Amino acid sequence: MQAPHSAFAALAQGSVSVPGNAPWWRRFFAFIGPGYLIAVGYMDPGNWATDIGGGSAFGYMLLSVVLAASVMAMLLQALSVRLGVAARLDLAQACRAFYPRPVSIGLWILCEIAIVACDLAEVLGTAIALQLLFHLPLLWGVIVTAFDVFLILALQRFGFRKLEAVIIALLMVIAGCFAFELAIAGPNWMQAAVGLVPSQQIITDPKALYLAIGILGATVMPHNLYLHSALVQTRTIADDDHAKAQAIGLATLDSTIALFFAFFINAAILMLAAATFHRAGRTEIADISQASDLLTPFVGVASTVFAVALLASGQNSTVTGTLAGQIVMEGFLDLRLPVWLRRLVTRLLAVVPAAIIVAAKGDRGATELLILSQVILSLQLPFAVVPLVSFTNRREVMGRFANPRWLACAAWVATGLIVVLNAALLWNLVYH
Repeated sequence: MQAPHSAFAALAQGSVSVPGNAPWWRRFFAFIGPGYLIAVGYMDPGNWATDIGGGSAFGYMLLSVVLAASVMAMLLQALSVRLGVAARLDLAQACRAFYPRPVSIGLWILCEIAIVACDLAEVLGTAIALQLLFHLPLLWGVIVTAFDVFLILALQRFGFRKLEAVIIALLMVIAGCFAFELAIAGPNWMQAAVGLVPSQQIITDPKALYLAIGILGATVMPHNLYLHSALVQTRTIADDDHAKAQAIGLATLDSTIALFFAFFINAAILMLAAATFHRAGRTEIADISQASDLLTPFVGVASTVFAVALLASGQNSTVTGTLAGQIVMEGFLDLRLPVWLRRLVTRLLAVVPAAIIVAAKGDRGATELLILSQVILSLQLPFAVVPLVSFTNRREVMGRFANPRWLACAAWVATGLIVVLNAALLWNLVYH
């Protein structure tokens, strides 16, 4: 089936050439990029909050949960790759093509709410970073983030490959910051290795279970599933089964490596909290700004490095959130808005409530709003995961690239686990 018309596709589809007869490593190099744009969503401020809470409360024990969440993310993003390459559809286009109009519109509304919620976390994360670095009042930091639309416009003018390079560079900054902090903090590597093995206490201890659900709930971002299925189409892929199979393999390798990179950063955040706060008996830390303030007595300049990493994370998430919003609107509605207008509307929908809450309740309100954004994302997640798994299982959509039985079973198990855990997270937040 031909993909519905999309301005994004017209601009970017096939815009990155892939050498046909070159060695595999050169072809793989051509596919490097989309996975790293996706990985950004797995290390946003929502992840930071849950990782800090888990590390400070339980040391290294919840590293196994971070690992499990990362493996599930690798599986789901691999399905996004298969949909984009084999069907030449992104997830939003597939919903519009195969679902009744009312269902498609409903899914679009839910996805837009999730994108605004994600943008809300980016606004608050960037504002907190500006406060930590420059002592800018949190309210002013929230207002300043409204103007990053100009950053997006500037980056997109230079082409897709340059945009990917900027994202990867910022990810390297984040990774370098946490590698530096871990080197200074001196974590117990043996305990960290033990923490990668699931512990029965995660199930039996209500607080540990709550934090574990929070880590899982904050990991898989709904808009990433839409975004990835579109981004893989930026590569030139011949319309034959051999070329598609090769592209699926290389693009999946790209996203798997990138998500392992995200796993390292999330694990590093948790390990830093374990090596500093938990070891010192500070088991109640869950606030990002509080964590940064308290890092200085433990590891010197690490609080500044922490803030730099947070700022880089917020800006990275801003770029990918903009792309996701553009793809979702075009895919579901075939409605094309100027990029600056699309970005400005989304950012204002996040900035206005953030500014009101921060002005009324101060820094504490920012933390509560950050948690709320994760709840909204958790609510929307099943409405992205279930269509993705369903489409990639259907031969009429995927042809010979429909999921084999083992992959379909693994995908439904992961989907069921995500749905149940996100429901449990919502239940705990509402009734406890």
